[in-house]
Amino acid sequence: MSASARLRQTLAEGLTEGGTFTEPGWRDAAGAVPRELFTRSYFRPVPGTVPTAYRPVREGEPGWLEGVYSDETLITQLDGRIRPDDVPGRTVTGSPSSSSTLPSLVLRMWQRLGAETGHRVLEIGTGTGYSTALGAHRLGEARLTSVEYDPVVGEGAAAALGAAGFAPRLIIGDGLRGDPAGGPYDRLIATCSVRYVPLPWLHQVRPGGRILVTLSGWSYANALALLRVTGPGEATGRFLPGCTSFMIARPHDRPPRPVLALLPGDLRPSRIDPAKLDDWTGGWVAQLAAPSAERMGTGAEQILWDVSTGSQARTAPDPEGGWTVVQRGPVRLWDRVERAVQRWQAAGEPHQEDFGITVSPSGQRVWLGTEDDPGWLLPI
Repeated sequence: MSASARLRQTLAEGLTEGGTFTEPGWRDAAGAVPRELFTRSYFRPVPGTVPTAYRPVREGEPGWLEGVYSDETLITQLDGRIRPDDVPGRTVTGSPSSSSTLPSLVLRMWQRLGAETGHRVLEIGTGTGYSTALGAHRLGEARLTSVEYDPVVGEGAAAALGAAGFAPRLIIGDGLRGDPAGGPYDRLIATCSVRYVPLPWLHQVRPGGRILVTLSGWSYANALALLRVTGPGEATGRFLPGCTSFMIARPHDRPPRPVLALLPGDLRPSRIDPAKLDDWTGGWVAQLAAPSAERMGTGAEQILWDVSTGSQARTAPDPEGGWTVVQRGPVRLWDRVERAVQRWQAAGEPHQEDFGITVSPSGQRVWLGTEDDPGWLLPI
């Protein structure tokens, strides 16, 4: 048995012991698909570097194959253009823009989607093609379509899929438009995050079909939702347990911005502990309340900045106890965040699985509790 085959089996056994699999067909896929074909090189973050530096790891180097079969996300591109083989030196800085997601998360998502053999499935975000290969192995390639935004990334994925023996339908284009010529689909799975559910998806998945997507925003808080399409342009669903995050789709990412200058404003006591925004769900609730704001800082010293209006909010510990907040601009960002966090706290600070989402042609609303309870509109 080759080193690759041994490591594949070790990975599948580890995922089995960790409770990843609810259906044996996906375990077979994990043990059969050679991940190294999809991650011939990748970046490793260098601990302790600010901004984060990345070290390229190339095929054949010591530890390369063991890294491939770790249950980790492997970064394969920075800044939408830099690949590991493009780096002449030992390290490089940049923002991750493409990756091979950790296998346990990919496999859990495929299982949560509930796709079965015979379903027509649309995948948004081919990436390296590893997730696509897992889906093709388990469900069959004939009814699987995958869309990739980046032509260079898509070309590499197509070559890797071919080398692995798979030939699903691949499209280079804007995944937020879906596949206008290919519907209707029974299932749609997204391996990027979005600020709201793109309207084309809601028309390309048949009524009764499912959409699995991670909702994110400009503060980069994430929540995984499973929706059931109820009619053209309509869906309802719930958010799922766990902590799932993906890179945001490039057309949904925050706009370019100048260097932040902290300006004077109105000072008052904060009614909530700013550190609540460091909580996985607390930060997401704050993002729902202020969807156009970027969040920086940590603990008692949080910063919210809405580039579109110039509005700012920043918190600090009060020497006499509690916290203060300074706000400036036409949108009182901290006022909105406080109200949302207080509502979440009054409900007992539940995880995201206590939230749901309703989508209609008139808007998209996230709610806590039941569909009739108050909620927050997504920025569409």
